[in-house]
Amino acid sequence: MSEGALVLFSGGQDSTTCLAWALERFATVETVGFDYRQRHAVELECRAPVRQALGGMNPAWARRLGADHLLDLSVLGRISDTALTSGAEITLTQAGLPSTFVPGRNILFFTLAAAIAYRRGLRHIVGGMCETDFSGYPDCRDDTVKALQATLNLGMDARFVLHTPLMWIDKAATWRLAEELGGGALADLIRDATHSCYLGDRSHRHDWGYGCGTCPACALRAAGYRRYRAP
Repeated sequence: MSEGALVLFSGGQDSTTCLAWALERFATVETVGFDYRQRHAVELECRAPVRQALGGMNPAWARRLGADHLLDLSVLGRISDTALTSGAEITLTQAGLPSTFVPGRNILFFTLAAAIAYRRGLRHIVGGMCETDFSGYPDCRDDTVKALQATLNLGMDARFVLHTPLMWIDKAATWRLAEELGGGALADLIRDATHSCYLGDRSHRHDWGYGCGTCPACALRAAGYRRYRAP
């Protein structure tokens, strides 16, 4: 495709898979990350090495990989009262959502990404939201993304397309997709160089990567990896 894309790229497993997916499909691909004072801010440190490794993995990807943008969204951390923006215990709230849910996060992410895409002349915006293996976050649902696409296009008089290639697949299938896109080298890169752990733990190495091994993000990643590696 001759058009350009902007990928919401956190430095985690899902967004890295989405970045590879976009590099296979679009002529130019830029990335955007958000520093919202997340508890696992170590993921931001993973972004540059992962981007560099992806470019080194495939000459076509290297040619297509464009600028990176990192936005200071610290206001989101200041107005949030969640286990992802503080040292609070990870629990279920009275609303039945994990205390790691950051209200408005993905809505803000897409809105700011669209503002960058508008300025940069990029029509396609790619995010790693998933409704199959997820924690019940309402801003990860397909209906939310579709509504956001309509709102952004109306509000900016644009024709953005929001892509969520992981929306209907589980974590095992996400690992398999990575392997289909970049072979075992990409799966290994995701295992070793990306970050998912909510507690920001990079001191414990597991067969599926680094993390505390007990938080919901680690549990989801580990279970998916074991299904992916099962005969």
